[in-house]
This record gives sequence, C-alpha cells and structure tokens, in this order.
Amino acid sequence: MKIAIIGSGISGLGSAYLLGKEHDVTIYEKNDYIGGHSRTVDIKIDGKDIPVDTGFIVFNYRNYPNLSGLFNHLDVKVAKSDMSFGVSIDNGWLEYGTRRPFDIFAQKRNLLRPKYWEMLFDILKFNKNAGKYVNRDITLGKLLDELGTGDWFRNYYLLAMGAAIWSTPTKGMLDFPAKTFIRFFDNHGLLTVNDQPQWYTVKGGSKEYVKIITKKLTNSIRLSCGVEKIIRKKSHVEILSIDGKKEKYDAVICACHSDQALKMLDEPTADEQKILQSIKYQPNEMYLHSDTTFMQKRNGAWSSWVYLSEDKEDNSENISLSYWMNNLQPLDTDKPVIVTLNPHRKPDESVIYDHYTFEHPVFDDDAIKAQENIEKIQGKDKIWYTGAWLQYGFHEDGLSSAVKVAKKLGAKIPWQ
Repeated sequence: MKIAIIGSGISGLGSAYLLGKEHDVTIYEKNDYIGGHSRTVDIKIDGKDIPVDTGFIVFNYRNYPNLSGLFNHLDVKVAKSDMSFGVSIDNGWLEYGTRRPFDIFAQKRNLLRPKYWEMLFDILKFNKNAGKYVNRDITLGKLLDELGTGDWFRNYYLLAMGAAIWSTPTKGMLDFPAKTFIRFFDNHGLLTVNDQPQWYTVKGGSKEYVKIITKKLTNSIRLSCGVEKIIRKKSHVEILSIDGKKEKYDAVICACHSDQALKMLDEPTADEQKILQSIKYQPNEMYLHSDTTFMQKRNGAWSSWVYLSEDKEDNSENISLSYWMNNLQPLDTDKPVIVTLNPHRKPDESVIYDHYTFEHPVFDDDAIKAQENIEKIQGKDKIWYTGAWLQYGFHEDGLSSAVKVAKKLGAKIPWQ
C-alpha cells in the first residue's frame, strides 16, 4: 500500500518504522526537523557542546513496554535518571524535595509546622485509600472532598505533582477523572514509597534515537511540508500539501494532535468533529537556561522536577515548573542547566539558551470519552489516528497508538 503519515513525532516515526518495510510510506512534517517532542538542543558551556532534552526526557522499563522494546530493538544507549519531585511556594515560604529521604525537611521549619505533618499523613491516607476509587466516575476534586484531605496535601503535594506530570494548571487538575489519575499513580509506583521504577534517559539526548530510527527508514520524509487538506475519494485518499501538490494514497495516518487532524479533514463527519474537537490543548512556554532563581532557594531541596508557585494559592492559567536537567541527564558540566515551563518572569537573558512553546493535551472528562469512542472513526475511509493524546499523553502512549494501528494494517512488531 501507499501510506501517508502526517507528523514525525514518536507516533509518526513509529508508524513509519513498523510499516515502511512492507509499504510505500511518506512522512509529511510541517516543521524543518524530525522528532516532535523529542527535541534535543545543543548548548555551549565552557567550550563544550552539551545536548539537553527539552521535551521527551525519561522512560522506564515497567510502564513503557513498547518504547523500551523499540529502544532495545534499535540498540539505543540509555543512562539511569532520577525522577525526584519538589516544590517552592511563595518565594520560598514552603519548600521540600524528595531526591534523598531527608529532603522533605530541607526547610527545617517544616519540622515545626503542624500543617506540614498533616500533609505527610494525608499522603499516607491517600495512598492507602485511592484504590477504592479506581472504578468510580468522579473527578479528582470530588475524591479529595470525600477523603477529607487537607488543603496543604491538595495544593502543595497532589495537585502540584499532577500538574507537573501532565503539564496542566493545578485548578484544571481538580476536573481530572479520578480513576485515570489513580491508575497512573498506581502503575508508576506513586501510591507507595518502595515500588517506584528506575527511570532512564537516552544517552546524548532523545535526538540519538531519532537519528537511529530515521537512518533505518527507506521511505520519503518531507520536511517543512505541512498538510492543507485530507480529501476522501471512493478508491483512495488525497493529500493536498501546503506547496499545492496533490498525491493519492491508499491510507493516511494522522500522527499529530487531534485538533490539527480535524482542521485537515475535508468535510469531517459528525463523529470526527465530536471526537477530535473534544481534546483541548494547553500551551506551555519553555525556556532552557541556567538561572538558578527558578529552583528552590534551599539547595538541599533541589529535585529533578520542581513545582513553582509565586503565591500560596496558585490560580494562574499556566503551570510553572522547572526540570533540573543535570539530575535528569548525564550532562558533561557542573553548571546548573534548567528547563522551565511557563516562568512567572523571564529568566536572566545572559543565561537563556533556547525558547520554545509546546502544546500538551488536557485530560478532562471530555478527553477520556473521546479516547473511549476513537474506534468509531479509526480506519474509516482509510484514515487512521495515532498520538499520545489517545491515552496519558506520554511517549509510550504515542508509540503504543502507532503499534495498534500498524497491527491493524498488517505489520509485525519486532519486539513483541
């Protein structure tokens, strides 16, 4: 078959790799680079080129079976990583970290705060009781009301961590489906102290796996070539690209965001409109920099992920979050390298290396229903949909969606 794949993120690359040996595959990519959220930036520090990931950073072997299977199959080199979490609230009024056991008391004042101890006990309470809600159709906010947890646990632990995981504002997390939240926490060992998986990162940055998989693709990759329209015909599907060219295909795989796919569809059906427009996206402005004022004031609290809030009640439209990249990747420098999403102010200009805006799916009740209904439109009129938006929004989810579609098109998965 002649197959068009729209998008070159993990969903598009995975689809092309799995289908390319048996079919004539063409990738359309609107950007001038391949990889989507696998975005590695080379920065220069002390005369050395340091590759730093700004999108996809980590994975583990327990919860990422397809991604780890692909990496093993391609012999992608990896290194151990650390997924500790910390917060800094109201310019250091409250801080803690989890990189080492006693980092929860890196701010000594926490030992004397009754509300802090209440938060710690609420963590144990939530971890013990969350499983009872895994089959109930309620929001996370309703679950917390029923459990009777305190405001510190809600605001400075659970919502902060959830917002960090899904790059979603804390107020949006209250509308998150509780069962989805709990299943993710349980699968990733976040409902226990002892069962968390070892995390890994790609040596040299995620661009290295993109290079390996791209070299193995014998098919055509068209960079800076977005798709204007997907036009259905009786016997085939036509792609109209932004350069004005039309080409016929036997199948089209939309390996892009759902809203982007909907815009491309010529005369979308009622089901396509309802499902694809149900997923909302959160823009997240990213700075890669070395401004340490975007980490905790107390070095002992520094963690791989740091939730930042300028006031005690974070009602902002965007989450602010820093990644301590030296702790996440084996960077060849002692100079702190930080990725910050949605900073409340701009980092020091003299130490900014890169600036980019990502968009991440928002997983509210409408999104979950759209995921459940995707089979109504999957493969109809020879058009297929892949993407991380079809599950939790992570790299594994993007590749897993590609695996599902590739199987339906007859592909064999080499690592399964």
